Parts: sequence; C-alpha cells; structure tokens
Amino acid sequence: MVKIENIREYMRSQAEADRSRKWIQVEGEDLDDALRQAAIELGVSVKKLEYEIRDPGKKGSFGIGKRKCVIIAYPLVPESKSDLDVEDIDFNITGVDDRPIDKDGDIIVRLTPSGALLTVLPPVGKGKRATEKLALSRLKARFVSDIDSQLVSRTVKNAEGIPVKVGEFIYNPASDSLLSVEIANFEMKAFLTARPPGKGGIDLEYDTVINFLKNNNVIHGIDEETLRDLEMSPEYGKAVLIAEGTKPINGKDAYIIYNFDISRSEIKLKERDGRVDFKEQNLIKNVVEGQALARKIPLEEGKSGRTVTGKLLPATDGKDIVFETGKNVKLSDDGKTAMAEINGQVMILAGKLTVEPIYVVPGDVNLKTGGNVTFLGTVVVKGSVSDGFKVKAAGNIEVLGNVGKAELDAEGDIIVHQGISGKNGGFVRAGKGVWAKFLENAIVEAGEIVVASDGIINCKVEANKKIICQGKRATIVGGELRAAEEISAKSLGSVAGSDTILEVGYDPKSKKRLVELNEKIEVFTKELDEIELNINTIQNIIKVKKKISDEKKEYMNQLLEKKIVIEKERESISEEIEEVESYLSSLSVKGHISSSFKVFSGVKIHIKDAFLEIKNEFGAVTFINESGVVRITKYEDSGEDYSKNR
Repeated sequence: MVKIENIREYMRSQAEADRSRKWIQVEGEDLDDALRQAAIELGVSVKKLEYEIRDPGKKGSFGIGKRKCVIIAYPLVPESKSDLDVEDIDFNITGVDDRPIDKDGDIIVRLTPSGALLTVLPPVGKGKRATEKLALSRLKARFVSDIDSQLVSRTVKNAEGIPVKVGEFIYNPASDSLLSVEIANFEMKAFLTARPPGKGGIDLEYDTVINFLKNNNVIHGIDEETLRDLEMSPEYGKAVLIAEGTKPINGKDAYIIYNFDISRSEIKLKERDGRVDFKEQNLIKNVVEGQALARKIPLEEGKSGRTVTGKLLPATDGKDIVFETGKNVKLSDDGKTAMAEINGQVMILAGKLTVEPIYVVPGDVNLKTGGNVTFLGTVVVKGSVSDGFKVKAAGNIEVLGNVGKAELDAEGDIIVHQGISGKNGGFVRAGKGVWAKFLENAIVEAGEIVVASDGIINCKVEANKKIICQGKRATIVGGELRAAEEISAKSLGSVAGSDTILEVGYDPKSKKRLVELNEKIEVFTKELDEIELNINTIQNIIKVKKKISDEKKEYMNQLLEKKIVIEKERESISEEIEEVESYLSSLSVKGHISSSFKVFSGVKIHIKDAFLEIKNEFGAVTFINESGVVRITKYEDSGEDYSKNR
C-alpha cells in the first residue's frame, strides 16, 4: 500500500530532478528549426530532446504578421524504475490536498565580527514554533556570552526571519571556517567546500567568500544567489557548485526565408464542401510585380565565452551566403529582399530565384500533370485540356491539342491548334481573340475577334469585333453568333435548315445587358401587379367594414413599403435601359454578314434593328442594313488572311 509519505518523497525527488535538469529557451523559423538550434546548444541529438512549445509561431502573409516559434527544451532523461512507480500511486488518497507541507520553525545562530546574530524562522502550516529555550541552547553551544535574554525572547516571539544581534563572543581567528575550491571541467566549473568553524570562529560571510574565490582565480560566473544561501544556511563539508563558466555561442549562418513553398514534392489540395478537389493541386507559385519573394537573414556574430578563471573562449561567426537572383527578379537597396519585376511563376532555377512569364504544361491538363492551371502570365499546353478542367491566365493561353468540356479564361488571346469540343458545357473567354480549328457545342466570348478555320457548330459566340470562319470547310451551322462588325464564313446554315442566328451592328455585351435589364423589369412589374392587387383588396375591406385588424394594418404597411422600394428599383433599371439603348443606337458600326459560297434556309439575320429570315438558298452574298432593312448585295471579300495570326 502506498502511503502519503511515499508520495511526498516521490514528489520531492521529482522536483529535485527537475531543478537539476538543464533547459534552454530557443526560437526558430518553425518547430523543426527551433529543435535543431536546441540540439546544437545542448550538445545532444534532436531525438534526445524533450520540449514545451511557448509560442507556435506564425507564417504571416508576405512577411507581415510573422512570428518565430519559441520552445523550452530539455535533454531527455533516461527511463529508470524508481522504488515508487508512479503508476502504482492512487492520487485520490483521502486527506491529500494542495495545502503546504507542515514545517516547524527553526533557529539559526551566526557568529560575525559584529557579534552573535540570531535568526528565528517562522513555522509553515501546522508546524510548531521555535522556542526561546532552543534559541538559548544554540547560542550557548556556540559559546556566546553577554546574551540579551529579553531581546532573545522578543526575537523568538516575532519570528520574522531577520538576523538580530543578541550577544557577544570571544573571537578566535584561528577557528574560522576553512575554505577550499576545486576548479573542474576544463575550468568551466568551480566547487566550494567549507569546514565548520571551531570555538570562537566566525561563520561564512559573503565578502569573505568572494575575496577567497578571487584570490584563487575564480572571477567569472559566480552564483551570487547560492553564495547568499550559504551565508544564511551553511552546508559544511559538502562541495557546492559556486561558479560556472560561460560557453561560447557560435553565430548562426545567414539563411533565406522564402515567401512561398519551395518544395514541389508536397501537393496541397483544396477542399470544396468538405470534399477534396483533386483538380486544384496548386503547383504554380503565382506572384505579382513588386511582390516580396524572399528575404535574406544576415549571419550572426558569435558570442565569446569565459572560464571561471576569466580565460576567453572565442566563438565562430556564422557563415555568409550569396543571395543570387535570376531573370525578372531584383534585390532591394539593402540587398536583403528579392522582389518580382513581372507577374508570373516564381521558381528556383540553378539556385537562383527566377520569375517566369510563361508556364508550360508538358502534356495534357489532367490530374497527372497537376490539375487546373491558374497563372499570372502565359500558359502553353503541349497536349490537350481534358473534360472538367480549367486553365486561367493573365496573359495568353496556347493549346497544341484539343479542348474538351473545359473552361479557358485569358486576358489576352486563346489559341487552340486543334478544336474546341465543348459538349454543351465548355466555356472559353478571351480578353482579345480566340483562334481554333473548329468550335463545337461551346460558349465562346472574345473581347475582339473569334477565328475558326474549319467551322463553328451549335455554339454561342460573342465577339466585340468580328467572327470569322476562313478555310476550305469554313461553315457556321446552328447556334447564336453575335459580333459588332462582321460575321463571315464560307457557308451559313445547313441543308437541314437548323436555326442559325447571326447578329451584327451592336456591342454584344451591351445587348446582353439590355436583355437582362428587360427581364428584371418584367419581374418587378409582376411583383407590383401582385402588390397592387393585395392593397386594393385590403382597401375594399376597409370601405365595407370601416375597420380592419392590427395584423392587416401591419401587412398593409409592409405592402406599401415594399411597393416604394420596387418602384425605385424599377425606375433605376428603366434609366439604365434608356442609357444602353441610347448607346446602342449611337454606335457608328454598320455591320455586315457575308458568305463566300452559300446561305441555307433557316438562317436568321439581325443587322442592328433590321431582321431577315432566309427562306431560299443564296450563293455568295453579303447582308447589310440599308434604311432599316436587311439588303442582299454582292459578296464582299475583306481580303484579309486571318489564319496567319495562328
């Protein structure tokens, strides 16, 4: 059975072990770096460390808000089986609580050149007070004479722990405590041993010990707190560690902190709605012009140490490194921060920090090659873009293969060497032009021009300038195509008479916005009609009954408030409709639609506000708007070869 005394002894031994353990506080860029620093300073391997995390640190964003990781580290204590196994202890023992351990008061007598000093320590907890009898007994044991009994009595009664002179003694210098010092561990430690004083000899004094140590060449790292403790409570006949040298601390090498993940071996996946999106593998490290990419942390100078005898222990300064930068990266004036000169992909090539304006996908865009691509520059895909994947670029996108049911979005041009087969789900948007062999079942938007050499089939295409099909099989069949200036192809429509809607002479985006605004007007009008009906119903009830319930009054107020809000919104939209219509009517672009071979029935022609549905086949013709009517004229060849742009 485990007794309370066993627990106390166990806890005392553990506390003593903890006090004797060496510990240090270190900081690093992350936990691994902090542990490496601790291992170096403690002279053990990382595996032989125990540690506590004081601050986990923070990465920050672009260097802002960054904090280092701070830990307290200890050398690992080898496991040993004590007489009392902690697992055998039942800590729910009745009577054990957090109260202090009881301790009796005590009497300390010190003989000094100024006389005999009495210190009375108060009891702890339920400990017994020291008695006047014990004080007088200990004074007499040290041969103290001329004792002031009344002063002794008051000192014992007050028990303040303060030394009080209560008598004299016959001083005999030959009986003073004898001191010896041992310098060990290559002069990094000094141990003091004191013999008890004889009759008439004085006890240890702080100044006496200091002078003794200096006379014996111990001048550095003296533990003054331990020395004060020895003065008050001497430990005679025991070697006490009284001084420790200062170890030299070598300076840390210079290193570079990168503001991006430099490892490409670890893929960080995004989650959407609790599911991992394997298409978003985030392999590209996009940066913008002026962004800080990395910072050099300078080397640290070493801190010299000293032995207890004062000998200098030199330290080594950290090693410097060369902060090399490559293309499109510049250093700050102080040479410590690397910054991007352009938008693009940051990489480390041949040890140099580089920003590449072009990102090359070596094969198809799929899971094997890294999934979706988002890049602040130009993207070149040497294969195809598979169904369900996305490619977004701040520059151009060039695909050497095909594009499936995918999404392409570029601020510049999109060039597809083969075709785009959207399967009624593909979406392509370019800030400038879209160039492809063919377009099929896709939605395509271009800020300037769309060019397809083999045809456009069942697509929804919008271009702010031109839509051109130019080639041996340049056919537009089905779908809706809108352009501001021109739609041109070898043939328009098909023998089957599939609906092919072609519109020119206005800004497609403004026309699209006009349609959206008119749809909103219709929704608001229906809401207002319903509100008016409800208001009229309540007003009729008031005319008949002269009075309505509080609930109906509240409902009436809500209807009136809602009516005011909707009317304001409808008025705002009506004003925007007028602005868009005014803009469209003011456009100077006339627009025309041309076919160099044949136009089939079923084709619907819109040129500005004029409309014509083709009922009979035509040969090579050009459609224009003349006085608000679609006119059929002789085919006009622009003479421009758009294929050269590909």
